[in-house]
Amino acid sequence: MAFARLEIKTPEQVLVMREAGLVVGRTLELLRDAVRPGITTGELDRIAEEHIRSQGATPSFLGYGEPPFPASICASVNDEVVHGIPGDRVLREGDVISIDCGAIVDGWHGDAAITVPVGEIAPEVAELLRVTEEALWRGLAAVRLGGRVGDISHAIESYVREQGAYGITEGYTGHGIGSAMHLDPDVPNYGKPGRGPRLKRGLALAVEPMITLGTSDTDLADDEWTVLTSDGSWAAHFEHTFALTDNGVWVLTALDGGAARLGDLYGGPATA
Repeated sequence: MAFARLEIKTPEQVLVMREAGLVVGRTLELLRDAVRPGITTGELDRIAEEHIRSQGATPSFLGYGEPPFPASICASVNDEVVHGIPGDRVLREGDVISIDCGAIVDGWHGDAAITVPVGEIAPEVAELLRVTEEALWRGLAAVRLGGRVGDISHAIESYVREQGAYGITEGYTGHGIGSAMHLDPDVPNYGKPGRGPRLKRGLALAVEPMITLGTSDTDLADDEWTVLTSDGSWAAHFEHTFALTDNGVWVLTALDGGAARLGDLYGGPATA
């Protein structure tokens, strides 16, 4: 089977992507701390854009696509899976908000997402967040030089299926990343191992499970961006950008490069 030509980065290009990844990671930590009942999604967006630009980077999302995305983060609340547009929505106790953030440094991209509880949340929602974040790390831990993209997909799906009757969104996937925010190949959150393009040194991918408490089916809102679950069930979204080096996986958007999580699951983080 033939696959699309993949963008392979030099070690120097990976280092610039790490700079972009650190901007994204630090912005998300700033936003995590800012989330509270009473804040609006628009206020979170303003915090994000100001911080990204203060680091000498450019927001990836602002003006992206058609219609042009009007903000620097995606802010998806409760049953919004992804691509929620920030605005005057006020966060309330018990909500969850998925925050997706991207930044560009010298033409190279970083992309990551977290889902954050707003105060105290229901136990089943807290478990959804745990399962989704753990599924992301299981996917990253499945990466090996010479492996296949399907190994990542299979690891995510297998873990989620073991945890219960969750929905895995099918129309929205991870992706290649580098000189553009979205490149080949797609990285689905389900599939069989040993399938898809081969994982090579210099390949960079964004892995991003989007998991729901109900259906895998989604609908697109009238704003042409916001994706919602078809049955109104709540969703979670976690994402990291990684590069594959001779030493293994380097999680470019994790502040520690993946050390805390991959130390247990994989044997330690990589560097360029």
